Amino acid sequence: MDPTTLDRIIELQKNPASIRNLCILAHVDHGKTTLADCLVASNGIISSRQAGKLRYLDSREDEQIRGITMKSSAISLHFQEGDEDFLLNLIDSPGHVDFSSEVSTAVRLCDGAIVVVDAVEGVCPQTQVVLRQAWLENIRPVLVINKIDRLIVELKFTPQEAYAHLQKIMEQVNAITGTLFTSRVMEKQAEKTKEEQGCETPLEDQVYDWSAGLEEADDSHLYFSPDQGNVVFASALDGWGFSIRHFALMYSERMGINPEVLLKTLWGDFYLNAKAKKIMKGAQVKGKKPLFVQLVLDNIWSLYNAVVTHRDKEKVEKVLASLGVKVMARDSRHSDPKVLLSAICSQWLPVSQAVLSMVCNKLPSPIQITAERVEKLMSVGVRRFDTLPERTQELKNAFLQCSSNENAPVIVFVSKMVAVETKALPHNKKRPLTQAKISQCRELARQRHAERMAAAQQNHSVNALVDIQSGRLCKGDEIATEGLKESKTEEQRETFIAFARVYSGVVQKGQRIFILGPKYDPAQGLSMLPEHCNPSDSLPEVPHLSCCSIENIYLLMGRELEELEEVPSGNVLGIRGLEDFILKSATISTTPACPPFTPLNIEASPIVRVAIEPKHPGEMPKLVRGMRLLNQADPCAEVLIQETGEHVLITAGEVHLQRCLDDIKKFAKIEISASKPIIPFRETVVRPPKVDMVNEDLGKQQKVAVIHQVKDEVSHGRATGTLHVDSSGLVTLTTPNKLATVSVRAIPLPQEVTCLLENSSALIRTLEQVNMTLREGRNLDISVRTLEAITDLKAQLESKLQGRKWRDAVEHIWAFGPRRFTCSSRLTTSCYKYSRQVLLDIGESEFCSVLNFEKETLKELGLLRPETTPDSPAAPPPDRKRCARRQKRGKRGGVRARLAANPACPAVPSILLANVRSLDNKMDYIRLLRSTKRTVSDCCVLVFTETWLTVNIPDSAVHLEQLACYQEDRAIVKEGKIARRRNMCLHP
Repeated sequence: MDPTTLDRIIELQKNPASIRNLCILAHVDHGKTTLADCLVASNGIISSRQAGKLRYLDSREDEQIRGITMKSSAISLHFQEGDEDFLLNLIDSPGHVDFSSEVSTAVRLCDGAIVVVDAVEGVCPQTQVVLRQAWLENIRPVLVINKIDRLIVELKFTPQEAYAHLQKIMEQVNAITGTLFTSRVMEKQAEKTKEEQGCETPLEDQVYDWSAGLEEADDSHLYFSPDQGNVVFASALDGWGFSIRHFALMYSERMGINPEVLLKTLWGDFYLNAKAKKIMKGAQVKGKKPLFVQLVLDNIWSLYNAVVTHRDKEKVEKVLASLGVKVMARDSRHSDPKVLLSAICSQWLPVSQAVLSMVCNKLPSPIQITAERVEKLMSVGVRRFDTLPERTQELKNAFLQCSSNENAPVIVFVSKMVAVETKALPHNKKRPLTQAKISQCRELARQRHAERMAAAQQNHSVNALVDIQSGRLCKGDEIATEGLKESKTEEQRETFIAFARVYSGVVQKGQRIFILGPKYDPAQGLSMLPEHCNPSDSLPEVPHLSCCSIENIYLLMGRELEELEEVPSGNVLGIRGLEDFILKSATISTTPACPPFTPLNIEASPIVRVAIEPKHPGEMPKLVRGMRLLNQADPCAEVLIQETGEHVLITAGEVHLQRCLDDIKKFAKIEISASKPIIPFRETVVRPPKVDMVNEDLGKQQKVAVIHQVKDEVSHGRATGTLHVDSSGLVTLTTPNKLATVSVRAIPLPQEVTCLLENSSALIRTLEQVNMTLREGRNLDISVRTLEAITDLKAQLESKLQGRKWRDAVEHIWAFGPRRFTCSSRLTTSCYKYSRQVLLDIGESEFCSVLNFEKETLKELGLLRPETTPDSPAAPPPDRKRCARRQKRGKRGGVRARLAANPACPAVPSILLANVRSLDNKMDYIRLLRSTKRTVSDCCVLVFTETWLTVNIPDSAVHLEQLACYQEDRAIVKEGKIARRRNMCLHP
């Protein structure tokens, strides 16, 4: 097929009914990119012989080396079926689990998806993930069972065994679809039942009838079945594929059977009765060959046996004559039999024809977008569609109509930002000259040469001098030009192209638009802006709303970009000029009534973290710039700077980490070094087991305890809803598995308590450092002055927190929060029915008693140093000479030994670990003091245990008050000696 021209694609973009936006989804190495090559070759963009080898949509070097897709890329294809032309915006997505975020960005822009499954490996974990992503985005999938040639060549299956194997794969895929459908029906039925019953029935007495919802729902159109036309059997590497409709039409002419009858009976338990010349049911019971095996698979197996296995030339000629296929002589004489096989199959069963025909007939166009999907896209967080402003709800019609009129509002969603080198942009690339342009340039050159020869004959000497001088000038101009090019190359930066789709209106070059942040509220924006405002008007500032101009619009053609003037509704496009306004994804519109779209459903969260630094410290600004560009170009990677000054990169896995490191080197253009990756392990909450370790039922008492536990959770509001905010300010958040709930309520503290805490900030910091030392398992002697100050602070808090609301409040203080905030802006939490020593009781002996499970857990993790006992060997005395040398060098000897060995006070475990490994070095000690120096902020938090709250008040206490000054230096006296420290003191 001849390559499709740009003008033809622009013409097809104006008809949304003929547009199909689709992506290819599959597990890694199931053949997505090979199938995409076959589809691209159908448009003449690449050679059909290179399909599957070139990997055209894998434009990155590391993608070609590893042989896997890492970035989703798009291309527009033209397909003609009958008299109707279609424009297919195809997006190839990765299959590796590390790049699930790229799949999410592709799925959001599409209306349908091609799910590819390996015929040998079957349904894999990532296959289930992509099916769930397609289901959550409400897009319609079709199925391609790829690599069927492996059943013939590698597994040596018979046609009958291959048919049974394909049936199992189909059942696995449909089982996943059925599970997703059932979960949605059950959720809707539960919501409906809850609305009908209301609060009249107690929660523990409610019984949901799930079967009623499942019986009423129609799921016949959801499942994959060859007779419905949504399944294609293929071998993309060999270039062939088919749907049963192709064979139904072919055999209906030969056998004289209605094609609709063959279409329904080619897949299933049907066989052909030769005597009666009828298609009958019960092939498995009667031991007959199913119709699919007899009419389809037997022919394919015979072709492979003749061409690949036995290489029988006579049989190959008979097959070519029966199929009416002609092959070139060089293909028939080729030493590789796969070349001849591909030449035959590409004419007999072209895979591009089968797949694209299925896509055009079974996947919806942008006009057929469902109202349910529109409402889901426009409803962000806990907001429902019916609670949005009236003008916002009216935009639903713009989505459904997919209109490209001048009055239609422009609504665009940007799923990610793609980094492109500036030299790869269309206006910076050298275009190939056409034949007419070459002839024109040749004629101009001849004319100039003739004029130059005529002038040379008239005045040879003068012109020779002029030529010499002009030659020198030309050389000087060339040198200057080269210098400018080199300077531009050094300052050249990557350009970001927004990967987007138009849902309504027409996007034009140079158009002014609104950028809607994820936290933008259309109700607030409409109240602050004039009624009929435009992005080009001078408007007041609105939170999370900005205006910008579109510089360029591009048609995405895989590795190439084609510049356009405008793009109508329903198309996928690239937009330049938004890199300063969009970080990863955003919503674009010409009306402030448009809400931001729902965030992308990213399956894999980043968990692998490394610290990055340049090999040359002077190149740190370049590293910062490179990490900033990576943070914008990668939808899943996270970049942060820790308190210690380390630049940390967080990725989804090892493969993703390596790609991000390569991108940083490319963006920053420097050499970097990365630390060893660190992966955090986290815990979750599960239901109590119904059986013990030997699979026996739990006792009656244990079952009763479990029932009471569940009822107790329900009574505390832990049963339903993921996020709830009541009128009193209590925020309740439930985990996705509905097994854990966190409730927080904040109320202000009295003014005098805030001033007291701010004035006592130095003492509070000292108290925290002492607590941290004890929790790390090190023994410590506390000065009398410190204990008296703590007791005095406790007494003052008790005197100032009076009344029923603050009864016994001081006795339940846990801590003053994370160390990275000041003592007056810290937050600590307490757990339900979890007892812990209060913070202000440090001088009491009970402080050293902790829960056993904390100690055992820390011992297993290796985070708790061994406890010391009176029988333990004493710490060795410090070397006097070594201590003297340390003191001369500014070091302090013996501190670590005195902190570690003190039999009078056993080690105290804690989940909080110090960042400083040793206090031996005095410079490190001073550095620690300076790093913990804080400024006064505007809030103070005290947190109490829930047991105390249940008796007194049903909330925690949080104070938000004005700033106050405090004295940082504090003198602490011990054994008659005074030692001054900044904000804390561990030893004199």
